[in-house]
Amino acid sequence: MVIKFLYKSVLRPILFLNDPEFVHGRMIKFGNFLGRYRFGKKIVSSLFFYSDKSLEQNILGINFKNPVGLAAGFDKNAELVDILSSVGFGFMEVGSITGEPCEGNPKPRLWRLKKLKGIVVYYGLMNDGCERIFGRLKNKKFNILLGTSVAKTNSRETAEIEAGINDYFKAYKTMSEIGDYTTINISCPNAFGGEPFTDPVKLEALLKKIFEIPKKKPIFLKLSPDLSEAETDAILEVCKKYPVDGFICSNLTKKRVNIIDKDLPEKGGVSGKPMEELSNRQISYIYRKTGRKYVIIGCGGVFSAEDAYKKIKLGASLVQLISGMIYEGPQLIGAINKGLKRLLEKDGFDNISQAIGVDNGGRN
Repeated sequence: MVIKFLYKSVLRPILFLNDPEFVHGRMIKFGNFLGRYRFGKKIVSSLFFYSDKSLEQNILGINFKNPVGLAAGFDKNAELVDILSSVGFGFMEVGSITGEPCEGNPKPRLWRLKKLKGIVVYYGLMNDGCERIFGRLKNKKFNILLGTSVAKTNSRETAEIEAGINDYFKAYKTMSEIGDYTTINISCPNAFGGEPFTDPVKLEALLKKIFEIPKKKPIFLKLSPDLSEAETDAILEVCKKYPVDGFICSNLTKKRVNIIDKDLPEKGGVSGKPMEELSNRQISYIYRKTGRKYVIIGCGGVFSAEDAYKKIKLGASLVQLISGMIYEGPQLIGAINKGLKRLLEKDGFDNISQAIGVDNGGRN
């Protein structure tokens, strides 16, 4: 409680006086610095870490110590892999990583919606590219479960479908030896050419190419929260033909409906509380349609244990966050895990897996 008070009353007001991309960059550097040293990791762990056996799950052959992960988009270039387990995350996802280095969209490209507890993101897949990131990670031993999110480079050169598929494939193949699972990000709202691979014909062409090489680890698709039920159904039909293991629900929303804020720019995708209901609706819909055929990772608007638990009871096996940590502080991850333990006990569950889908027709 003291750390939460200090963050929200002292540190956050100071950070929020500065440009959000500047702050993001400094936090990446500071986290990278702490992760280099044993004492840095011990200090962080003593402040934030929480674990309990009831939060552990084996999903797709991977042992998750807890269900709370860092979403892709925060650690774009895989610079925080040495520190985030000490913060208390059960897993993290780096990227999205593209076939070629990408400078992203012009600045400014990050805004806070303080009253709504949201972030508007217009980075445009800024990252160092798959070859440099692979070189950074290839000889590392990870102390946290790692997902690699791949996407197509944000450029005119990849706007044509075949070129886009080849770019995805380059990133996927290059990163195939790194980490515990791969996410195919087909839903970035800020890239040149839009989101063509939400179209079932184009998605099938992409997945056909991806699965030309033997699958070495679980594969997820990251979906847009703006998909209609019909569009979601079409994606599910395509995925039946390929060994896709699950979905991340969801990426940023482009919708501005019911989002009223004087600081809201016209461009960019919105994260945080404004998209929570869209994420929950998509989790619920996919779980009702498919049951436990697919693993669902819930992402969007997780600011508390109750938020995470709601997603899990709708059908998510795991959850991810970024905006919640920005608004609530790094102690949030431990607080969520501690709160999940309390909520499980209240509902009479021995393990978090028993709560999956119980509010949506699931069985404990």
